[in-house]
Amino acid sequence: MLQAEREHRHYAVVEQVIADTKAGALAHLPSGHFHANAAWLTLWVMTYNLLRATGALTSAFHAKATTATLRTHLVQVSARIARSAPRITLHLPYNWPWQHTWTYRFGTVHGPPGPA
Repeated sequence: MLQAEREHRHYAVVEQVIADTKAGALAHLPSGHFHANAAWLTLWVMTYNLLRATGALTSAFHAKATTATLRTHLVQVSARIARSAPRITLHLPYNWPWQHTWTYRFGTVHGPPGPA
């Protein structure tokens, strides 16, 4: 029984990946040429893996979210960049619902520098 449940859950994960692929990369294959499409799918696989890692680092909700949701919540940010001497400051939108999630993820990836 446990083996059947594990295989069923694995099948559901594979189905989710296929659905994300059909909604994303396969819906917009750029060319009728095999090599161009192979390069497109290779780039999509790298993007998919980075988004999955980002979702897993961010929250339990984002770990299970689709790639479209991850792009909407965490990648497509309408922030303003300000420069002051050697510092670059990123101003996130006011009352943006994913601000704390985004700053937590940014802090996780770009932690304070270690000792020299």
